Amino acid sequence: MPPLQSTRTEIGTPCPHFDLADPRGFRMSDRDAIGRPILVLFICNHCPFVKHIRHALAAIGRAYIPQGVAIAAISSNDPVMYPDDAPDRMASEACDAGYLFPYLFDETQEVAQRFDAQCTPDIYLFDRDHRLVYRGQLDDSRPKSDIPVTGRDLRRALDQLLAGGPPLDHQTPSVGCSIKWKS
Repeated sequence: MPPLQSTRTEIGTPCPHFDLADPRGFRMSDRDAIGRPILVLFICNHCPFVKHIRHALAAIGRAYIPQGVAIAAISSNDPVMYPDDAPDRMASEACDAGYLFPYLFDETQEVAQRFDAQCTPDIYLFDRDHRLVYRGQLDDSRPKSDIPVTGRDLRRALDQLLAGGPPLDHQTPSVGCSIKWKS
């Protein structure tokens, strides 16, 4: 199946509400980040695009959580059809990848629908008022490309936000595997 591209969401769109559990035993809601920027990452375990950037995502967590950015990764894939994305495997992946942020399970897929998430990875960055400032790619690297994974695009968006600047003018959509919707 060819890669899918994320859709465009208007800058300034409010962060959709979510309140989900992490298979490691805790919950996170968008309300837990009131007054702080929030980065929402739709990812999964089995997608080669996510596997390609998983260490960069962990590095972004290590760099930006101490600067006050709340981060939530969400898996919305159907674990019946894709057992590698089941909650117990999500917990293992979070530990193996070194994620310092929650890796939440969207069992009903309602959160992915509210966000209009299309692919894994699909990246959303919201400001302190929880208004969208970035929906785009991590960087130009793709699996089997010779381009190193740097996180350049997302890091620029995060740095611009933390410096009080406006959203980036140019935002390249994310590319990855489609979210695996339930039948």
